Amino acid sequence: MVTLPDATVLDWFRRGWEHEDPKGWIDSELGGDVYGLESIFEEVGERNLPPPESVDELRQLLTEYLWVEGDDTGDLIRLGEHALRVRTDDDEVDLAYYFVDDDAAAASPDRLAFLLHDTWPLPTDAGRSETAFSHNVPVRAVRLAPPGTDCTFSVRLCWQSPDLYRNLDLTGAVQFPGVSLPDLAAHLAVDDPGSHRWPHDVRLLRALVAPGEHDLGRALERYARLPGYAPSPASLDRMPTHEAVHREMTDLLHAERPTESLIRLDTHIAQVARYIDGFFGFDQWFLFDNRWAAANPDLARSLLRHAAHWDPYEN
Repeated sequence: MVTLPDATVLDWFRRGWEHEDPKGWIDSELGGDVYGLESIFEEVGERNLPPPESVDELRQLLTEYLWVEGDDTGDLIRLGEHALRVRTDDDEVDLAYYFVDDDAAAASPDRLAFLLHDTWPLPTDAGRSETAFSHNVPVRAVRLAPPGTDCTFSVRLCWQSPDLYRNLDLTGAVQFPGVSLPDLAAHLAVDDPGSHRWPHDVRLLRALVAPGEHDLGRALERYARLPGYAPSPASLDRMPTHEAVHREMTDLLHAERPTESLIRLDTHIAQVARYIDGFFGFDQWFLFDNRWAAANPDLARSLLRHAAHWDPYEN
């Protein structure tokens, strides 16, 4: 995340409207390249476009001249009074970028808190066991235990999720009703005849947990040692037992975790930033329960929302 001095999104675009070196200016303003963003400023010079006087004018100019690409034919450039959301792809991955002013951040923390959180890891404080957490974001429930007051959520943000083979518009977080984070590994490390129907991320996590293991931290340490891209669902489904699945998984591991990978393990939230390579960078996996979510409700709700749709304002 980068903080800019301009009061509004419109002000930022007006400030760079006639800059002689659009790409260099964007690099200096935003700390690096933003795929396709310089195109609108390049069109200014080529077409002698006047600076926009209103959000409506800026929206029209962006719609006509900002370069975006992708397989979807939907609305990829979304500009409101206080926030711009753009989706594109660079022929390798889907990507999105956002401009959000202070009013938008203050008005919708449950949608934007995760996107605007500029440090790693997320905070680790948690509430009491009886503390409730509610949200209105679609999630996928996997039932490993009888209903109870606790529940755990899994949010994996990765390149080409095997559920959809894309990294935006994922299929939503996974929820484990009745299970707290400290108990999740024990519930996964069993043979379950219905496990082949679980979402890929759950099958992957199960494969990383050793038989009889009650420590999720060891499984996530193994995840950080996985090279490149995680196994496909088919490779996790071949094995007849959990022990065989885990043995297949451990054969893939690096001897040591790449020094770039980051792990933070706490009682009610576990966080992994797994290093892929110099081009793709990191993927991230967050596992947290209702006790952490209740103490950090805006972060939790916005993280769940980010796992469901690239646009945080999508209902």
